[in-house]
Amino acid sequence: MRTTTRASHAGAVTPRQRPRIASPVGVVHLTAEYWPFARTGGLGEAVSGLASFQAAVGRPTAVVLPLYRQVRESAPSLERAGPPVSVTLAGRTETVWLYRPQDGGPAAGPQVFFIEHPDFFDRAGIYGDDVGDYPDNAQRFAFFCAAALTALPRIAPEAQVLHSHDWHTALAPVYLRTVFADAPFNGRLATVLSVHNAGFQGHFPAGTVTELGLPAELYNMRVFEWYGRMNILKGGLAFADLAVTVSPSHAKELQTTEGGFGLQDTFIELGDRLVGILNGIDPEVWNPETDPHITAPYSIGDLAGKRRCKAALQRAYGLAHRAHAPLFGMSARLVSQKGLDLVLGADLLGTTDAQFIFLGSGEHRYHAALTDLAAAAPERVAVEFAFTDHLEHRLLAGADLLLMPSLYEPCGLTQMRAQRYGAIPVARRVGGLLDSILDEETGFLFSEYEPAALERGVQRAIDRYRDAPKWRAMVRSAMTQPFDWEGSAARYLDVYRRALAARSPVG
Repeated sequence: MRTTTRASHAGAVTPRQRPRIASPVGVVHLTAEYWPFARTGGLGEAVSGLASFQAAVGRPTAVVLPLYRQVRESAPSLERAGPPVSVTLAGRTETVWLYRPQDGGPAAGPQVFFIEHPDFFDRAGIYGDDVGDYPDNAQRFAFFCAAALTALPRIAPEAQVLHSHDWHTALAPVYLRTVFADAPFNGRLATVLSVHNAGFQGHFPAGTVTELGLPAELYNMRVFEWYGRMNILKGGLAFADLAVTVSPSHAKELQTTEGGFGLQDTFIELGDRLVGILNGIDPEVWNPETDPHITAPYSIGDLAGKRRCKAALQRAYGLAHRAHAPLFGMSARLVSQKGLDLVLGADLLGTTDAQFIFLGSGEHRYHAALTDLAAAAPERVAVEFAFTDHLEHRLLAGADLLLMPSLYEPCGLTQMRAQRYGAIPVARRVGGLLDSILDEETGFLFSEYEPAALERGVQRAIDRYRDAPKWRAMVRSAMTQPFDWEGSAARYLDVYRRALAARSPVG
């Protein structure tokens, strides 16, 4: 077994070791979430969007994720993908089956595979239940990474790049260069690790390193050790050839004390191996001209349908039918990251005549506070805790504006979807919000994380809303913004080629 990290061999790639970089570059994505099969937030949609675009332009693309109970519920027609796979990890061998969608999925889409392990993945939640995170999450996702690496030569023979996403799959580049380093297929793979949300890093007791079959010496300051605990994301970053986060601004934030989540020194040490690439959305799915979910279609040239969508939304939620009252929507997980404390701390009802609809689920304290707010002003405030994609489409089509006062937002997708639907975002100047909203042109940005700053941002938006010609011009400008994957996918291809040229040598 060989153990090599980026830190120990920087600049050591020789012409003999350097792989031939072919085009197109084959990629396999390892992810804990993937839309439409299993997701809890933006991770699943982001990976799906990137992988689907890569496959559509002819790049050999595969996706591997666990076979959760949620997958079986969303895709009941699955078939086994070949013979079973024997997976050896930490001195124990288990046999697993791989599955794929029975119809194979879209002809131009990526190949999607699910790894079955009922004890680990046939559970009510992806990461945990009402009590909290599953205590064996380290073992669950370590086994997933090991099983995926074992199966790769068979299911993704054209792969040249292993693209892992977030801490759940961050052990894959570590195993690739240590426990699985002697497998001939693995020697050709370059590794890329995407950090979608650095607020979640995979912290576990120090002894977890050896429990997962890894060499004890990897528990050190340069790899896994982090304030007396094992940090899986940190270890993955140490072994990955390149790291990506989901917006250029967030890449800079991760290198600061305020925005690095305790890993700022690690992100700084990555240097130019850390790249920020903005996520995209599917312009066919998020298109008000053809959207089957909304009350009436509309376009940049004819916004009459948006007025009908607004009226239908007001009726559906029991709000007063006021055509000229600004209607704000907020579609988000109801957690502190999304700025709910600002919303509840600001006097948005007392200083405006606006209406508000909150869509999402999350922490009980926010459910309770928003429920009380709606009960106190039922003609102006509504809440919907049963989130569905259908409801989000209807909300963005009917809303005039979007609230997105996030504490931090690595990328964010809702602000992109909202602009496509002419719902103008009022957002904090952080991460991907800064990279995707043009202040005073397609939205309104504020900087301070305090209720008064949100109030000022909302008031600026309402002042513009009252000027009908300027408002229509702003709506049309927002709807023209290009948020598809084309430009971002080109940057990922550059990252893949860089990773192939500088991959960790194992020979």
